[in-house]
Amino acid sequence: MKKFENLISREAYIAKIQPFINTNIIKVLVGHRRVGKSYILFQIMDLIKKNNAQANIIYIDKENFEFDFIKDYVQLHEYVQSKLKTDVKNYIFVDEIQMITDFHIAIRSLALDENNDIYITGSNSEMLASDVANQLGGRYIEFTIYSLSYLEFLQFHNLENSDESLEKYMHYGGLPYLKNLPFEQEIMYEYLKSIYATIILKDVVQRKNIRNSLFLEQLVKFLADTGGGLFSTKSVSDYLKSQKEMVSPNQVNEYIRALTSAFVIHSVGRYDIAGKRNFEIGEKHYFENLGIRNIVGGYKPQDKAKRLENVVYNHLVFSGYAIKVGTIYSNEIDFVCERNGEKIYVQVTIELSREDTIEREFGNLLKIKDNYPKIVVSGERSFENSYEGVRHVYIRDFLSTIQ
Repeated sequence: MKKFENLISREAYIAKIQPFINTNIIKVLVGHRRVGKSYILFQIMDLIKKNNAQANIIYIDKENFEFDFIKDYVQLHEYVQSKLKTDVKNYIFVDEIQMITDFHIAIRSLALDENNDIYITGSNSEMLASDVANQLGGRYIEFTIYSLSYLEFLQFHNLENSDESLEKYMHYGGLPYLKNLPFEQEIMYEYLKSIYATIILKDVVQRKNIRNSLFLEQLVKFLADTGGGLFSTKSVSDYLKSQKEMVSPNQVNEYIRALTSAFVIHSVGRYDIAGKRNFEIGEKHYFENLGIRNIVGGYKPQDKAKRLENVVYNHLVFSGYAIKVGTIYSNEIDFVCERNGEKIYVQVTIELSREDTIEREFGNLLKIKDNYPKIVVSGERSFENSYEGVRHVYIRDFLSTIQ
């Protein structure tokens, strides 16, 4: 079993998972490749060993050739059974389990024994919908692992909380392994390109049997270039037809779903705040990792507003919010965020130096006639703290707290 030295604990996730240790509930960690799911598994193992020195830990890493022989649920079950002990608690960890055919059959069987405590990871969200949820019913709990938050990024790279550090975060993103590389664009980008290529090949093209991989790459670039803009599959299909590329709206939608399932992007639907209903069409897309977004779309000065909106969205998701894009009387609210029955409304803007920008960003929020918190996040520190009761927060302060 491989070892990691000097692990930096991701406390937010450990705190969520810890209450379920030593329960018969299967713990499922999902997220795209290299966001640190394996590291979190090892932190859980360390925690278990500290509390129970006799614990029998069984670890299977499907990215390690040592476990290449485990290809289906029968081989998985046989291997784990050969390692189980009857006189102590068994802790079963399977990393990248989607690489094992019909794995849910073995996991369901192993979970019947209350002496087994099971943890699995996967790099595709649909493995739950298709392989786990229907088979395991209420016997599992899912934890989505995201790229490093801004504060985690500072901790991993041993950086001060400064505008320069924020610029590095928005440039290179929050993949944990970057802490081992120098802050040089060529080196950082080579690593990010290799991760992106692996995700696209293994978690999108191969898993979804994508045939038009060239269009898939064009679509990802389109999403990077238009990040934060309203999107409809028909408009993309119509644009491609004008470019002599015949792709149906259904195919566009299929590819978007594949990218979302692999955690390349987040798809965010729209919500009518006044009518309290979801819209059927139109959504926005944000990249799970800004570094990957930048190697696809480029790190251009004119995209600063798009990157700012993306990083605010990612922080809200990390903070545990379910998010919609809001509409109030034809005006847009960037984010309607719900968590534990409570809401906050968030607008994002680069600057607040012009009166029309101030009136638009704060005015849209003032049209919402409820008492939930309303926040404008900007890249401008010098603006007043509030405007007619709506709070203004500088981006670095926003990213430094759980809202």
